[in-house]
Amino acid sequence: MADYHFVYKDVEGASTQWDDIQRKLGNLPPKPPAFKPPAFTPAPDSVTKDKTWIDDKTEEELEELEDDLDLDDDRFLEEYRKQRLAEMREAAKVMKFGSVVPISGSDFVREVSQAPPDVWVVVHLYKEGIPECGVLMEALEELAKRYPATKFVKIISTDCIPNYPDRNLPTLLVYNAGNVKANYVGMHNFGKRCTPEAVALVLCQSDPVLNDGHSGGDTSRKTVIEGERKRLIERIVKTHEDNDDGSDSD
Repeated sequence: MADYHFVYKDVEGASTQWDDIQRKLGNLPPKPPAFKPPAFTPAPDSVTKDKTWIDDKTEEELEELEDDLDLDDDRFLEEYRKQRLAEMREAAKVMKFGSVVPISGSDFVREVSQAPPDVWVVVHLYKEGIPECGVLMEALEELAKRYPATKFVKIISTDCIPNYPDRNLPTLLVYNAGNVKANYVGMHNFGKRCTPEAVALVLCQSDPVLNDGHSGGDTSRKTVIEGERKRLIERIVKTHEDNDDGSDSD
């Protein structure tokens, strides 16, 4: 007589021939699924400490790693940590300004005349309600972002120079080491469109006024001029392409 209680193993777990027959007849419920352990996930402390792990850290977190004993045995990661800290601190030095800062007459000496000798200051004399001042302001705001090591400020014209004529607005004054290096009176100095590139080329005609913080001296001036000329050409080409697309759709 056959032994219906013979136990065997299959990929789904333990069972008997008799149980299998009864399940086929519907006399027993389906066999429960085989147990599967959950997928392994490493504990937070066991995350691989590599170059990517260091890159994700803030400056404060990198400084805290000085006390991390696990890094003591990994000379590469320790050196890379120091390198990343140096890069962050250097970038912080470059990002001195980055925007057009409004000042008052009482701020002028401190913010402009007494600026450090290695900082060029571009002063925008303006008045609200004059359209040309608004157009030039947009260009200066873009340049302030591109060249964060150059200081851009704006001041209401009559706060800076009493009775300064509105017909002279907008006006740009360029300072370095407490001295006026250049002045540009009126919109005609920057061309019909007054693009950021056109303003940049005017500012850097004779001095390295615009500085991104990564180079200095005459080299910076030449680099700026070459880069802004390239941007200006790209802007002109794009404008023509946009005009052509608009005419084709008519």
